[in-house]
Amino acid sequence: VLRHEEFEEGCKASCNGPYDGKWSKTMVGYGPEDDHFVAELTYNYGIGEYRLGNDFLGITLVSSQAVSNAKKMGWPLKEITAGVFETEAPGGYKFYLEDKEQLKQDPVLKVTLGVSDLQKSVNYWSDLLGMKIYEKDEKKQRALLGYADNQCKLELKTVGGAVDHGTAFGRIAFSCAKEELPNIEALMKKENQKILTPLVSLDTPGKATVQVIILADPDGHEICFVGDEAFRDLSKVDPNGDKLLDDAMAADNSDQWFAARKMKKVSA
Repeated sequence: VLRHEEFEEGCKASCNGPYDGKWSKTMVGYGPEDDHFVAELTYNYGIGEYRLGNDFLGITLVSSQAVSNAKKMGWPLKEITAGVFETEAPGGYKFYLEDKEQLKQDPVLKVTLGVSDLQKSVNYWSDLLGMKIYEKDEKKQRALLGYADNQCKLELKTVGGAVDHGTAFGRIAFSCAKEELPNIEALMKKENQKILTPLVSLDTPGKATVQVIILADPDGHEICFVGDEAFRDLSKVDPNGDKLLDDAMAADNSDQWFAARKMKKVSA
């Protein structure tokens, strides 16, 4: 756990999806957000479950330790190719574990998104967003892109039809120099591309205010660019992150609140 934050009302950039109530954010990863891929886990106190679509196809990481942990704990594992295991996190999210010694740098290799038209998506992410194409396989209808050799990659894979985003409302975020944000916004306007949230400032209680712009690619995948200078301050590893998360979970009486009133949490 890198940091944990609680919010009393929905984010004005829909960070927690289109929900207005109390929510929390927990950042988890193998190292600081400045030089690692990290996952942002959002929890809406009033939502009981989400319907997953085919938009997010999984995270691939290199860690024999993760494979060993899964086996010890009886976690479901399925070997899909030699030394690569598929597992499923709570809620149905897929993880692919390569049974090799964990890399000294970030062990998260890639994040895979489903797309309906591979070439159209590659054009968007490479021509407009400036990603480098590392691999492209027309036969398997997949492409691997990234901003740097030593960073987690983005894999685009055709799903054989329309992309369904379900109700879980995920997004991918990148940090960049703050002065780049207006340029990104101007380019998207010029190219008639979708801007979900125009350049806006977001507050986090007791921490730095960051500027963000949120876009949507041809399949509606949400993409957030955040100003790096303030983000470096906001995203510092919080040594109390574990305790803040434990305290928040211990104080979460939402299940009991709904049960006492003979109500169920909403299924999004």
